[in-house]
Amino acid sequence: MASIPMAGKSSEEAARAPRYAGWFGRLIQTSLYRATIGAVADSAKLRMTILVIVPLAWIFFFNIGPILQMVNISLMENYPLMDGQSASYSLAQYRLFFEDSLYFTPFIRSVVFSVGVTAITLVVVYPVAYYVAKVVRPSFRNRALLLLLTPFWAGEIIRTFSVIMLLANRGAVNMFLREFGFIDRPIPMLYTYFSLSFGVIYLISLYMLLPLYSAIEKIPNSLVDAAADLGAGPFTRFRRVILPLSRDGIISGCSLVFLTTIGVFSAPLLLGGPNTVIFPEIIAQLFHGSNDKWPAGAAFSILMLVVSLTTVGLFMRVASGGKNVKLM
Repeated sequence: MASIPMAGKSSEEAARAPRYAGWFGRLIQTSLYRATIGAVADSAKLRMTILVIVPLAWIFFFNIGPILQMVNISLMENYPLMDGQSASYSLAQYRLFFEDSLYFTPFIRSVVFSVGVTAITLVVVYPVAYYVAKVVRPSFRNRALLLLLTPFWAGEIIRTFSVIMLLANRGAVNMFLREFGFIDRPIPMLYTYFSLSFGVIYLISLYMLLPLYSAIEKIPNSLVDAAADLGAGPFTRFRRVILPLSRDGIISGCSLVFLTTIGVFSAPLLLGGPNTVIFPEIIAQLFHGSNDKWPAGAAFSILMLVVSLTTVGLFMRVASGGKNVKLM
């Protein structure tokens, strides 16, 4: 490439600087480039400042900022404020949660439901993750994993309606059972805890599959073979070798599934019934109603956030024995 002198630099700095030709070489010699991108490239402190400021700004404006605004609204007696109206603050919205069973009962139901779905998802997905990670040949492992991930490329609403078509009175399950003479009339499966649990597990099983697969794949086969050589049976090898070594994947998967399930919204609306109302539906009703309910919706959202994060934090602390565990 043709050599281009570097304006404003000493001969030693110019010798170390890269040389460029063509339109890019002419571009970096312009005063605008040198005053903007060039100044950043030449200053280590400026580069470090930008690398720190950009992620911090993202975290504040898109994560911490909305939560702080939600806390502010939850403490207000009325929101939005009318013209000329001053804000007044109280803890009335938080007291309402504990005083009225209409709100407290769905919250407990949501927590219990999320714990149950998390446990069932772990039991269902663990064998699948183990099969892909250890039984499938390495040359076909990526294909098998891709096959499992393909349904999740569709949107959440599409997958939810597929569950409805599967469990409806004239859906695939009832049609199959009737065709082979197992039933005379359709089994009502929709709008129950069964349909809600089945649908949510189907929607969020990916969050359990990937951490489990990653953890199980890293287990050396030599350890399992050594346990077999020492006389350990299949169950003993699983209990003493495979299960402890996949603990990080179990903790990560359970944490992600619980946090996702406790805030799930569309599936309960489409698959649940009047007896399966969970807490996110209550929060949505408060925000979709009149404006004077917004502080209550914000307060309930903060309570759900605090309880869910505290529950996951305690679970990770106890299950990991005090060690730090990454979610992914």
